[in-house]
Amino acid sequence: MIRITDILDKISEYNPGGDSDIIDRAYIYSARVHEGQVRLSGEPYLSHPLEVADILADMKMDVESIAAALLHDVIEDTPATKEDIEEMFGPGVARIVSGVTKLSVLPFGTKAARQAESLRKMILAMADDIRVVLIKLADRVHNMRTLKYHNNPEKQAAIAQETLDIYAPIAARLGIFWMKYELEEIAFFTRCGMNTSASTPW
Repeated sequence: MIRITDILDKISEYNPGGDSDIIDRAYIYSARVHEGQVRLSGEPYLSHPLEVADILADMKMDVESIAAALLHDVIEDTPATKEDIEEMFGPGVARIVSGVTKLSVLPFGTKAARQAESLRKMILAMADDIRVVLIKLADRVHNMRTLKYHNNPEKQAAIAQETLDIYAPIAARLGIFWMKYELEEIAFFTRCGMNTSASTPW
């Protein structure tokens, strides 16, 4: 599991004056509210927000984005509220986390090209801060990297199709081509019944 110190080290290299305190506090809060939750892989749930935050650190995102990445599931999956996040981490982080939560409840799952395009437009329109979309994309990248732990082939196929229809095109539209290619590769391998744990060059 990625460590918070690894993320902080990356940030200090490209943003030495960044406020690491907000990231430390977000990590501690996320660990507390997600305590006892487990991923399908058997890892503590905290491994997921850490991986998402690490992806954003690789993209050299600002400290608010990293903090929001560590908190991106707390409103949806824990008793935490937007008001709690705003009080502890400020309105900027709260707005981003709330935006990611709103995207999480959109009616995905369609294979119709027209509706997929509508959903892509809706995602981009709903996010008044592009950082919301970037966290959602990073979230999908890590979920795809661990897709092999879903023991339901139909669920795997549906997630792979959704990734091809919705998320890979958004990554391409934003010019994040390494993300587009990784999402597409894992999705194609999944649909073909291949091993999704195969390493990728990104």
